[in-house]
Amino acid sequence: MAGSVNIEQRENVLVARLANPPHALMDGSIQEGLAALARRADQDPTVGAVVLTGAHPTRFIAHFDVRLILAGAKSAPAMSPQTAYTSLKAVGTALRVPGADRVISRSPAAGLAVMEQVRDVNLSIERCSAVWIAALNGDTGGGGCELALACDFRYMADGAFSIAQPEIFLGFPPGGGGTQRLTRLLGRRAALRLCLDGGALTPRDAEQIGLVDPVLAPEELLDAAIAEASRLGRRPKHAIGAVKRAVNIGGSLPLVDGLRLESAEFLSAIATPESIEAQEAYVRRTTELGELPIGVPEETEKVLQRGRFA
Repeated sequence: MAGSVNIEQRENVLVARLANPPHALMDGSIQEGLAALARRADQDPTVGAVVLTGAHPTRFIAHFDVRLILAGAKSAPAMSPQTAYTSLKAVGTALRVPGADRVISRSPAAGLAVMEQVRDVNLSIERCSAVWIAALNGDTGGGGCELALACDFRYMADGAFSIAQPEIFLGFPPGGGGTQRLTRLLGRRAALRLCLDGGALTPRDAEQIGLVDPVLAPEELLDAAIAEASRLGRRPKHAIGAVKRAVNIGGSLPLVDGLRLESAEFLSAIATPESIEAQEAYVRRTTELGELPIGVPEETEKVLQRGRFA
């Protein structure tokens, strides 16, 4: 049975439940659903945030379907890391041509295309002009953990649940961004420990090292994630995307290049209608108060909730 991404909109938040019974495995159908969800969240002006959670009662996403990985391994030619790297770049370029995905999916390069598509989906979440929160309602590992790492924040249910990158036990490293995003989030030492050990962390252990944000009672998890997503999603949409790209992309560049990317996002954002409106409101309110609004506690609290000066 193919997986699905089932979406409902709650005010400015899209709540997406990832479903693939009976085992809650990641597959191509869920990847396609996530790609469509990212496009909608980025383009729809009524959407400020996305919350991902699992439809399975005790799992977010178990891991990527190993049957699909095995089939790809058996059908593809063996290659060195250097050859694979070059081939991935070539397939990534080819996939930009309309209709190429259908041709490549029937060729020996199909596995390469899947890897490029997984990479692109997770990157689209990181670059999206909406806030993304993964509400981890149970166990998650492998591709599920990598999907959560691509989100801006990770909330996790308390209890006898686990989070892990267990790929090492099957003879391969994480392939959906796990090594790279863990290193950027936790540092080299912790990333090596998680990926080489392969063992699971409890929610509290994951919280302690900064892998997940708050650990909450299961019955509180989704409502808390939606509430925070709604609050953060009320910030100007263009500015959300600018911040995420500057942090997620610029933060991985050499400092000079990262600073230039930040400046480019700043220059692009300040001329948007949302920003002009907010700047004018700030200047007007400063005149009304005879004081800077950002220094007045009650004004600051209103802005934190509203998400903008308007």
